Amino acid sequence: MTPQLTKLKDGLAIGCAFNHAILDGTSTWHFMSSWAQICSGSPSISVLPFLERTKTRDTRVKLDLTLPPNPNADGEAKVDPQAKVEPQLRERLFKFSEEAIDKIKSKVNSNPPSDGSKPFSTFQSLSVHIWRHVTHARNLKPEDYTVFTVFADCRKRVDPPMPESYFGNLIQAIFTVTAAGLLSGNPPEFGAGMIQKAIEMHNAKAIDERNKEWEKAPKIFQFKDAGVNCVAMGSSPRFKVYDVDFGWGKPESVRSGSNNRFDGMVYLYQGKSGGRSIDVEITLETGALERLEKDKEFLMEV
Repeated sequence: MTPQLTKLKDGLAIGCAFNHAILDGTSTWHFMSSWAQICSGSPSISVLPFLERTKTRDTRVKLDLTLPPNPNADGEAKVDPQAKVEPQLRERLFKFSEEAIDKIKSKVNSNPPSDGSKPFSTFQSLSVHIWRHVTHARNLKPEDYTVFTVFADCRKRVDPPMPESYFGNLIQAIFTVTAAGLLSGNPPEFGAGMIQKAIEMHNAKAIDERNKEWEKAPKIFQFKDAGVNCVAMGSSPRFKVYDVDFGWGKPESVRSGSNNRFDGMVYLYQGKSGGRSIDVEITLETGALERLEKDKEFLMEV
């Protein structure tokens, strides 16, 4: 971990950089809360980390970490006229109150599926709300594909299950895909059902098969692997980020760092106002984000 402290006129900003191959969100906030407990004078931390990572899988792989050849090694700048221009990205924090979250969940569950499926959770309801409106803001064609990706905690999915205090990275990406026209043209429960099914199907067997595939051809994942026109959900409002008190009071704001952003990346945080409120941090291409900011149905304005 690399911490950085920035002294402000009226406070202190704490920035931390982690290697995501080592830690996931659950472990990160376990560490942060334990660090805060020690700084606040506690003689010990309340929950000890479970460090036996080989209990889930004991594998060694060889990764190719060689860098690609440098086309400008001769010192001359070369311009490729066919090179793709990277879109300008912006991020924005949207604050959804308890009332807004309840309205979103109620709307998605207003027409329950006839197949006896479980009601849609708060996460599934908010996810499809974001997925549909981001897809609309991107001005996609009806036939364009859009992928929903959730980085799921697998502690209770693996066999044997791991404790919540498992310290490491035990997440996997879960994908579902549909055409933009189908997602937008159908009621929200259509997309919510796809998300729910994809999450429920990601059991111990699916996790094991994914691990075996990666071990046969190990690679370092890139942002593009999240999927085309993706909406990728990270972090969780379950993390008690505003309870991390280093001894001078609870934080005024919690945000993600700049290194883990790409077009379609979404982070969910516990709302500062508490209760069921959720803060949604979204990174999008500038034009799409501007359109999303004007979408009153997305913002839940009356």
